[in-house]
Amino acid sequence: MSDLSASLTALSATLFGSLRRADQRRWAEAYLLGLLVTQGKKSVRRMADTVSASPTAAQSMRQFICISPWDWGPVMRELTRWAEGHGPATAWTIGRAVLPKRGDRSVGVHRYFDPFSGRTLNCQLGLGAFTCIGGIPVPVDWRLHLPTQWTEDPRQRRSVRIPDTVHYRPLWMQALELVDTLAAHDDVTPAPVVADLSDSPDAGLFLRALGRRGYEFAIAVPPALQVRLAVERPPGSTEFATARSLLSSCGTPDDVRVTRADGRRERIRVQSALVTPPGSGTTRLPERPHRLFTELLPDNRTGPLWMTNLTARPLADVASLTELRAATEASVATMARDFGLLDFEGRSLPGWYHHMALVSAAHAYRQLTPPPEIQHRRIYHSPRQSRTAARAPRQRSGASAP
Repeated sequence: MSDLSASLTALSATLFGSLRRADQRRWAEAYLLGLLVTQGKKSVRRMADTVSASPTAAQSMRQFICISPWDWGPVMRELTRWAEGHGPATAWTIGRAVLPKRGDRSVGVHRYFDPFSGRTLNCQLGLGAFTCIGGIPVPVDWRLHLPTQWTEDPRQRRSVRIPDTVHYRPLWMQALELVDTLAAHDDVTPAPVVADLSDSPDAGLFLRALGRRGYEFAIAVPPALQVRLAVERPPGSTEFATARSLLSSCGTPDDVRVTRADGRRERIRVQSALVTPPGSGTTRLPERPHRLFTELLPDNRTGPLWMTNLTARPLADVASLTELRAATEASVATMARDFGLLDFEGRSLPGWYHHMALVSAAHAYRQLTPPPEIQHRRIYHSPRQSRTAARAPRQRSGASAP
């Protein structure tokens, strides 16, 4: 692969050094290149035709993703280190990827109501962790949501190779696992967590878990979340109200200048209040006040409701931080449009994670590397190499050279 750019070759060596076999490392690099340079749908066949002249390239590439037993976790850890080598993270964001599917045999497929489109879809649902470098969300970890029909049926588990260690987790717990995994990296500095749980009845559980672990955060919460003003009150007094009604009864809004997801600076009006976080009083741990806030939009409308424990930071800074939610949604859309996020053809759980690791690497490379890097679009073989590859028996491990 001498005709690859030096930067992509260096990234491949960094990311795929944990893969034990040379053929795995070669096919990882070939798949990454295919995601970057193949036009249109990133099917295995189209990518193989783009990056290799070998007639067995598609078979070997498919085996590498779907069958070859390599651990994707170290690849994602190296991707995190590589991304944060480009600058400190301003935030860790959690994004959702809705992956429509036909049929019901792909791992994790279920009926899901997508609040953004307002439709019920037959799909896979992935949660991604993004480290935001200079306002650019870079995907560095994923969790596939597995409903109980997949985790509690032994036949289903075997059919898609779900490991014995994987069990059902609600979405908020999977989001928490993503944050914990990032925080466990030795050379990564923790950053505020930004996530949208505005459609989740478990938002309060997520907030409490983040607080107990000492994470800073700004989380979009449901309007019906029960909160109360952080003021002195008699013992046993509750005075709970929904987040929406509490904010609507507050006083004069603040004018703050925020940085939008597209980089524009804009002055907005923000209504906020210091509140006692949900669930406080259920433990003996002291709870510091949190800030509940929302943007006031034209025509008496309001934006999403946010809860943050960053009460010492200027409201303008925290409001700007929440703009990374929209930037993360845009990154997921870009991955779907340009980097093959929706194009995984296999059905197994390991294959899904392998594909998502490579899609994440391709997106990160394009986001953080100057554009004129890939010099050639095809990896050629000598006629002798092609004839040898054509005669080679089928290999379950994808051992033929790209």
